[in-house]
Amino acid sequence: MWKMKSGGVSSYSLPAKRAGRSLAFAVLGLVIFSTVVPLLFLHGVHKGFYSSNGFVSKDSGSPSGLFGNYGSEDQNHVHDQSEDDNKLTRIDDLIKRLEPSLAKDAIGNFVKEGANETIDEGDATHVSADSIKGQPDSPKAETEVHHDFENKVLSKSEITAFEEEKSCELEFGSYCLWCEEHKEEIKDSMVKKMKDQLFVARAYFPSIAKLPSQDKLSREMKLNIQDFERILSETTTDADLPSQVEIKLQRMKAVIRKAKSFPVECQNVDKKLRQLLDLTEDEAHFHMKQSAFLYQIAVQTMPKSLHCLSMRLTVEYFRSQSSDIEVSSSEKSADPELHHFVIFSKNVLASSVVINSTVMHSKESGNLVFHVLTDRHNYFGMKFWFQQNSYMNATVDVLNFEDLNLDYPEAKNPLALSSEEFRVSFRSLVSPPAVQVKTEYVSVFGHTHFFLPEIFKSLKKVVVLDDDVVVQQDLSTLWSIEMEGKAIGALQSCGVRLGQLKSYFGDTNFDINSCAWMTGLNIVNLEKWREQKLTERYLSLLQTQHKMGGKPSVIGTMPASLLTFQDQIYGLENSWGLSGLGHDYSIDPHEMKKAAVLHYNGKMKPWLELGIPKYKAAWKKFLKLDDEFMGECNVNP
Repeated sequence: MWKMKSGGVSSYSLPAKRAGRSLAFAVLGLVIFSTVVPLLFLHGVHKGFYSSNGFVSKDSGSPSGLFGNYGSEDQNHVHDQSEDDNKLTRIDDLIKRLEPSLAKDAIGNFVKEGANETIDEGDATHVSADSIKGQPDSPKAETEVHHDFENKVLSKSEITAFEEEKSCELEFGSYCLWCEEHKEEIKDSMVKKMKDQLFVARAYFPSIAKLPSQDKLSREMKLNIQDFERILSETTTDADLPSQVEIKLQRMKAVIRKAKSFPVECQNVDKKLRQLLDLTEDEAHFHMKQSAFLYQIAVQTMPKSLHCLSMRLTVEYFRSQSSDIEVSSSEKSADPELHHFVIFSKNVLASSVVINSTVMHSKESGNLVFHVLTDRHNYFGMKFWFQQNSYMNATVDVLNFEDLNLDYPEAKNPLALSSEEFRVSFRSLVSPPAVQVKTEYVSVFGHTHFFLPEIFKSLKKVVVLDDDVVVQQDLSTLWSIEMEGKAIGALQSCGVRLGQLKSYFGDTNFDINSCAWMTGLNIVNLEKWREQKLTERYLSLLQTQHKMGGKPSVIGTMPASLLTFQDQIYGLENSWGLSGLGHDYSIDPHEMKKAAVLHYNGKMKPWLELGIPKYKAAWKKFLKLDDEFMGECNVNP
């Protein structure tokens, strides 16, 4: 290795020292960077922090920082808008995760008012808050099918405008009915006034701050805005407001009145007031959507007391000797000469009310046989309940649908245990600009109903009762009704005709003037059913529906169920049943007394806290309130 003696520095030592100096600078830079960046980050978070009520939250010790962003109103608006959008997106995602695939909401065709022929084939589909599928204790799917009736004189632009102008019930379903009946006293009226005044003051402040001669007014506005922001960051209701808030509000009004007397930048004020309007509308819609979602959770979740009752009954079944003794089905269960009722249900309390009310009004209870079909989870609890409770001389036979050895493979995994409900809304555009909404509830047989002839091979005729009905008269005359060769006897709902639903039926031929029919109370002629091979027809239609995809698949089994019984429905007299007690607040109590069967179709079932109070008495009087398990679980709907 050679060396060059020049100033005592070797040729290879110079690069080494330069490298060491560079490394020292790098380390110093890293230390500075690691110190400054977190400070900048924390400063940015502090600057950009927004409280949940929509106002900037600042430390009261540094008032000057409150007004540093007034030159960028658009950025603030974008931030607020994106924050609200994120909230709505989170709610939408949560709804989508919780809702089943069978329950959807479909907006239908434009149809001429008073006619059944479709004018326009264009359909649009969306999911509404009221269309999340049924309750664990009463699994009825409620799906919305909207139909818009068009007057031919309307222009395309007018139709588009009306499409966008949805009513509350169209968007949020039965929650709006419940909300209208349960309006509460407004507890934040003063808070809202303060919010409004704060936004107006913010709108005028930038213009006043630019006037050199109005420093005093500018400081006064600044202090009032700061004071309001501090109060509103800690308060949501009038009860939480500090004392002398009225004086503070009057001061703010006086300051705003002074500010309005000076020339201002209209563009800036316009932006701020538009921001106020947009934020208020978005906030109102967000809270409405959130409330509707919580309402859906409440009506679809089994109450804690009923869940307790089901669990206690199941435990007691296995504790008792009944778990070791297989009780064979009574001979009455297969006797075709007796009156057989079939109930599909997961709700032991609802099933008990149906049976108890039927027996109490029967002239000969010994001729009654009730077949309760449930799932594996509720089977043992129901079996124990009906073993411990007697219903005069009637026979109750509990069956586990999942363990039945049926010949049809499609019965192994039933789509739904009970009937399915649909909310059909019609929006009439006959007299613009008024929009009139007509809503009808239609319930049809679910998937499991179509295996009745296979389940009860020895029977000729049965009466199917939904678990949300109450019987008020003797039903024995139903077995003497001649149904003119029809397979099903049912109450018809001619407010909805098949022609109005034809876009969901595909290419199948049917009578467009046929009325929709209702479950709740149905006479089923099993012999005619077998002759017409209605089960095979239903399964074929269901398979075709699944292959088609699109619109028919979004409303569950409704198209296949309605089309299966074409020309097979015998219309019962209206006096046999009264429906709507689970959604309609306007039913006349005198009409309730006349009906043989009360049907609580809709979301507000009588065993729920959200049930319609004035209709609950007719249901509650058939409860066995003296039962020890009901007392232990505090069951008192």
